[in-house]
Amino acid sequence: MSQLNSKRPITPYGWAIKQRLTEMRVDQKEFCRMYGIPPYRLSNLIHGTRRAERYRRQVEKLLDLPPS
Repeated sequence: MSQLNSKRPITPYGWAIKQRLTEMRVDQKEFCRMYGIPPYRLSNLIHGTRRAERYRRQVEKLLDLPPS
């Protein structure tokens, strides 16, 4: 794990994303590749560093998460 990631805590919403990806047996990199989501935007959502509304809506739909 890089130092950068260890300094940014994962939000509850980020844990929900990670849990769904685990249930789907797909990692973040593969999920982003499959759906054309920039990996840094998914990271923004997981760590809460940026709202990224467009990708938030897309991720919620793809992972069947409730709107946050």
